Amino acid sequence: MKRRTVIALSSLLALVVAGYLIPEATVIPVGGAAASDWNPKSFWFEPWGKSGVHKGIDIFARQGRPVVATTGGIVLYQGSLDLGGHVVAVLGPKWRIHYYAHLAEPSDAPLFVARGERIGSVGTSGNAAGKPPHLHYAVLSVVPLPWRFSTATQGWKRMFFLDPGAVILGGL
Repeated sequence: MKRRTVIALSSLLALVVAGYLIPEATVIPVGGAAASDWNPKSFWFEPWGKSGVHKGIDIFARQGRPVVATTGGIVLYQGSLDLGGHVVAVLGPKWRIHYYAHLAEPSDAPLFVARGERIGSVGTSGNAAGKPPHLHYAVLSVVPLPWRFSTATQGWKRMFFLDPGAVILGGL
């Protein structure tokens, strides 16, 4: 029994480490967009509507512009949520979930997506209705990052959220 436990824990550790070793090459998730199309200060901005704190960035673009996978990965969820509207969540390298919200239509992304592969288009679904079209993009770490903890509003959640602008531009 002890040997099986050691093998299981060693295998789990190897899997976690392997996830961190996969390179994370990124692209901006809105076709034709540049860093000037989002406000870098909007990440973790408060107060922010029902969610209290803005846990991502909003990349503004015309309605229908393609939304592409920032990095390759496994599509964990595609569907609709009250606030996010039509959304897609992709598990990518470094055990990070890339969350794309307010898509114009439900996604029909395959189970695996490559970096730059189309997963939807810019829209105003969810709580973006009546606002300028944009993609809400967030990046969450599956593994908590305790050094990011803060005493600010919802500061414990910072252990899981990364600045998506920095991830896109290769800074995290």
